[in-house]
Amino acid sequence: MFFQAVLLVSSLVCLAVSQDLSFLYNGFRSANLSLDGLAEITSSGLLKLTNDTKQQKGHAFFPNPINFKNSNGSVFTFSTTFVFAIVPEISSVSGHGIVFVIAPTKGFPGSRPSQFLGLFNETTNGNKTNHVVAVELDTIYSSEFGDIDDNHVGIDINGLRSEVSASAGYRTNSSGKLTNLTLISGQPMQIWVDYDGARKQLDVTLAPINIGKPRFPLLSLALDLSPILRDTMYVGFSSSTGSVLTSHYVLGWSYKMNGPAQALDLSQLPKLPRIGHKKRSKFLTVGLPTISVSLAFIVISGLVYFIRRKRKFAEVLEDWELDYGPHRFKYKDLYIATKGFRDKELLGSGGFGRVYKGVLPTSKIEIAVKKVSHESRQGMKVFVAEIVSIGRLRHRNLVTLLGYCRRKGELLLVYDYMPNGSLDKYLYDQPRVTLNWEQRFKVIKGVASGLLYLHEEWEQVVIHRDVKASNVLLDGELNGRLGDFGLARLYDHGTDPQTTHIVGTLGYLAPEHTRTGKATTKTDVFAFGAFLLEVACGRRPIGRREQAEDLILLDWVFSLWVRGEMLEARDPNLGRDYIAEEVEMVLQLGLLCSHSEPEIRPSMRQIVQFLEWDTPLPELSSLGLSASGLTFANPEGFSDFAMSYPSSMNNAFSHSSSIAESLLSGGR
Repeated sequence: MFFQAVLLVSSLVCLAVSQDLSFLYNGFRSANLSLDGLAEITSSGLLKLTNDTKQQKGHAFFPNPINFKNSNGSVFTFSTTFVFAIVPEISSVSGHGIVFVIAPTKGFPGSRPSQFLGLFNETTNGNKTNHVVAVELDTIYSSEFGDIDDNHVGIDINGLRSEVSASAGYRTNSSGKLTNLTLISGQPMQIWVDYDGARKQLDVTLAPINIGKPRFPLLSLALDLSPILRDTMYVGFSSSTGSVLTSHYVLGWSYKMNGPAQALDLSQLPKLPRIGHKKRSKFLTVGLPTISVSLAFIVISGLVYFIRRKRKFAEVLEDWELDYGPHRFKYKDLYIATKGFRDKELLGSGGFGRVYKGVLPTSKIEIAVKKVSHESRQGMKVFVAEIVSIGRLRHRNLVTLLGYCRRKGELLLVYDYMPNGSLDKYLYDQPRVTLNWEQRFKVIKGVASGLLYLHEEWEQVVIHRDVKASNVLLDGELNGRLGDFGLARLYDHGTDPQTTHIVGTLGYLAPEHTRTGKATTKTDVFAFGAFLLEVACGRRPIGRREQAEDLILLDWVFSLWVRGEMLEARDPNLGRDYIAEEVEMVLQLGLLCSHSEPEIRPSMRQIVQFLEWDTPLPELSSLGLSASGLTFANPEGFSDFAMSYPSSMNNAFSHSSSIAESLLSGGR
């Protein structure tokens, strides 16, 4: 009986301690945290959640479980504050962010890096059984999670679709006006997360490290956390890396149950690592008055060599670059990275330049360097368009433009390197490696998400103008990323595009584009329709057959739909490993997007909804679909355009029209 009483008293004491638990880390040098993945505590006392490893995750948790509920099952008041810094390897280009998380376990088995931030995966994201409350500091725009931008703070419940979110910033105490902050600035910032157990409200406040806690929170969410949190939970941090490397640091952390968290002593926080290179001593560049003639000759020779080398790597900087340019690379670094732009490093070439693989000498980041042809009169115009516009686009399904360089007549664009190359290599010409249906469907949804961002979700409308499998690159996880914006044109929302020059690739050109020369979001949708068919069928839009005329993929799929044999169009390389409903939906969507009437084609937002099964695909028969509605190339107005292509292409034009007419002769 005595021992039972002692045990009861001991349990009550432990419970009381848990209820009033608090801890304070002004740096983590002596902290006993539970770490996994990439997370580590540096010699200076920084909690470093990620390092220079791609597609990985890092977690750091207070090691002991914390009691969050009273005897009535209500969640106690709690408060925490921490100082963090997000430092990208390349200025202005970020990887993924940091999450403060309250979770039932310290580990997240099966969680994914990249946009999932080391918390969830495609299956677990959004599940009510997760019992997770998190505050995300997100630096990547992911449309699949409903992100508002690529620089925001959000409150997440059981998934990465935030309940509330706001662009990063803080509200001044005088007026409450929002002052913007850039999460990837590399500068330390402080955040406060406070839950009022009586009012059932969660507040999040953000500020630069040196101004103190603002009176007005950035975010507030009125929500009773009792149904979400369990009796005991763990608190900590999660972060992850993608293909663009970023270091995530926590400098100090304070936490308190049933009261405000103790203020951090900012003067005791460890310093962030130095950004950039240390200045080199100038001692060796200063000659001594008593130097010998031979040494003077060596110095002079060295100066001559230095001047010649400087001229070799000389660059050009113009005023417009100061306003619009993203991070500028040194030509010398790109020259070294690509081993002097040797043919051995050549990844490919096209009408807009040659692309080389490289490894930056300092950071060891893999890059792709595109040398825009300066012999072309359009070279500078194309280059400027890419720098001004694409340098600010941020979406995980777009190839990231890391920066640029100009040197004499050479124009160089630096992109994130995609290790798995272009999608077309996995579809055509008896590929050594083919993609299964699950991988293809993920690529299709990714490209659709990227196009939706370009058409509707960025500050301007961006028309890609060359959507096709060869312009879709695959990253290390076989995610599809739309690249090659050399043909992109921008125009403000609500205005008509001003372009009249026909550009694009035969087989993906909408009929109205070839007649008028104007590219619109609907012409991109047409090209996306051709892309859907080539991915599902494993065929080019215009292909050769051994003993017959050229195969027009669109007409062939349409003929199978008419006969009720749609699935016969699927790529035979898929074998039996596919979901029939998904394949058929993709093929029907490809036909719908390829309709000759632009008004009938869906928008990219509708396409994304179809692919996510949020909206049922309309019956094609209800749209009066006929051969005339699927004409690949109407012969009217094509004579001049076709003349600019080889004779084999002209044959393809005339033949596609005859196929469409013969399918349903009464359709016109």
